[in-house]
Amino acid sequence: MRNILIIEDEANISDFIKIELEYEGYNAKVCEDGKIGLREAIDGDYDLIILDLMLPTLSGLEVCRRLKREKDIPVIMLSAKDSVMDKVAGLQIGADDYLEKPFDIEELLARIQVVFRREEKVAMEKIRFKDIVIDRGSRTVIKDSIKLNLTNKEYELLILLINNKNKVVARDVILDKVWGYDHDAGTNGIDVYVSYLRNKLNQNDKEEYIQTVRAVGYIMRL
Repeated sequence: MRNILIIEDEANISDFIKIELEYEGYNAKVCEDGKIGLREAIDGDYDLIILDLMLPTLSGLEVCRRLKREKDIPVIMLSAKDSVMDKVAGLQIGADDYLEKPFDIEELLARIQVVFRREEKVAMEKIRFKDIVIDRGSRTVIKDSIKLNLTNKEYELLILLINNKNKVVARDVILDKVWGYDHDAGTNGIDVYVSYLRNKLNQNDKEEYIQTVRAVGYIMRL
């Protein structure tokens, strides 16, 4: 079940949103103060923040700015202001959507669904193996929060091994999937690229991630 935090100081609006969200099957909690809402958003386990622009103690813009420094969590901003600059400011600091008051609850619910569908799509594009995160969309590889600079062949080799984790991938399969049979890399070339990849993943323990199965191929075990 999705958890949604509503940071809104107008009780009639926040209570109405909370009731409608719970009716739709979400868990919802309300905070009426900017600073308290920011702390709750950072410390709590929420899938989405519905954030008013005008709040006591800390503005919605500042809440969004500070929150995005700490957590990658979607934010839908609400505001009675309708100026273009307010919308631009909210989106520039990381808000995922912006809805003007007054609004129909059906529109808010629809926008929530769009945000969650987008998050699910992004999640599907990511592959995780131990402390390695691969973003298929951008072809980036992150290990221990550090981006690894991999060549195309190293990247394709890593994807192949992780997609077959806990299974031995034979050298001829690697040659076919990464290079193609018409390439002259040969099994020695595969061994060289595995060595390159190992060095970039971990220079201390060469086989922590990619293990050799003699006379057969390679495996990445969880």
